[in-house]
Amino acid sequence: MSSHLSADHPAAQPPGRGSVDALISQTRRLKGEVDAVRRDAHSDGSDPQERWQRALCDLALHQLTDLTAHLGQLRDGPTPVPPIAESAPVRAVPHAPRRGSLLSRVGSAEWNLLTDEASWSGELYQILGRDPAAPPLTLDELPSLVLDEDRAKLTAMVTDCLVDAKPIDGEFRVVRPDGEVRAVHMMGEPVLDTDGSTASMWAVLRDVSELRRSQKVVSETRDSLQSHQHRAQTEHRLAVELQEAVLPPWRGSLRLPHHGPETLDLAAHYLPSSTSALIGGDWYDALELPDGQTLLSVGDLTGHGVAVTSGMATLLGAVRGMAMAGTEPGQLMSWLNQLLDATVQPALGSAVCCRYRPATRTLTWAQAGHPAPLLFRNGTGRRLHAPDGVLLGATSGASYEQVEETLETGDLLLLHTDGLVPGRNGTESANRLLDLAPRFGEARTAQDCVRMVMEEFGEADRQDDACVLLAKVM
Repeated sequence: MSSHLSADHPAAQPPGRGSVDALISQTRRLKGEVDAVRRDAHSDGSDPQERWQRALCDLALHQLTDLTAHLGQLRDGPTPVPPIAESAPVRAVPHAPRRGSLLSRVGSAEWNLLTDEASWSGELYQILGRDPAAPPLTLDELPSLVLDEDRAKLTAMVTDCLVDAKPIDGEFRVVRPDGEVRAVHMMGEPVLDTDGSTASMWAVLRDVSELRRSQKVVSETRDSLQSHQHRAQTEHRLAVELQEAVLPPWRGSLRLPHHGPETLDLAAHYLPSSTSALIGGDWYDALELPDGQTLLSVGDLTGHGVAVTSGMATLLGAVRGMAMAGTEPGQLMSWLNQLLDATVQPALGSAVCCRYRPATRTLTWAQAGHPAPLLFRNGTGRRLHAPDGVLLGATSGASYEQVEETLETGDLLLLHTDGLVPGRNGTESANRLLDLAPRFGEARTAQDCVRMVMEEFGEADRQDDACVLLAKVM
């Protein structure tokens, strides 16, 4: 097919094989590198971010595969249509090329307006699913292959090209004889006669069905990712609002009980995870009870997100309600375990619950699979001996022991969740905190001690949320 732009400007000669071969080699190397990235992007389909990344790699591979084939056609030239003998029997329409086949993705055509003749390349017959023995369709007949809703678009492009000499650059869908719908991109220009009139029109038609499918997958996965991110942001906002509504409203120091010479100077801090945008189920609490005692508690419900934060709110509300009713820590833990065991969604939790009697400076406490409180006195520290107690929700009907500890004026009690010291087991975490004993001995208030803990551990990369509650006996 002659693809000249005008009668007095012959078409440029095709590039040399050497330069095209070099481009093909570069494209193949790039395709191999992209394919390696795609293989490394292991995904089970559950992560929208990974699905989107893999879809982008697949789209890039489609485009690079097409580019390699197009360069090969540029090097080798178009596949001619074999001549058909007049006596040859009419052959059936060939089967549709295998999806992903590259030999049929780019074809060419020329329509001579003076002789009303048309010339198609062999690839174009394959793209449109036409029998190569059949004559090529004229411009008037071509719309018969196009979907009804795209015919006006094709007609407008051809008319603008023939009448106004505008280049063609558009896309439409064709229906092959086997019923398959293919997306075709068409680029073409008019060929002008010596008097400036349009003598013919040439075009290159490309089957972009696979490309459009890949782009659709990328678009859908991108939309899915954006939807997932929006849900995550909404869930994070709800979890934060719920957490702020449930955790104690006081900031800085707090004295409990509010009246009386014997009080606890309290301070606490919540540390979010540095690797997750979701809020966990950690809590701390300090509450003055009707009999003048003080409730201290910290805990952690496994998991992240709104459901976990809601579960934490339920547990903390139960702790407050039972403590206000006079329930001792050991019995309180047993009922918390029953509450968690009876929830619809199974969950595990850990907690420490303490009741402090200021008149006798007695601390009664129980724990459920949680790090024991640390007691600092006169510049040294130790971990309190923990009574028996399994994780909340681990087993039905569990019982929990409680023990007593007598405190002295100036003592500092530290309660924390296990994410406070990242990457450490319980013993190592306790030892790291106990190393702060000399500095705690010089602190005047519980808030000063919280600042020391934050200076030591606040900037660490933690995998989970954490909180710390300190009580200084005054």
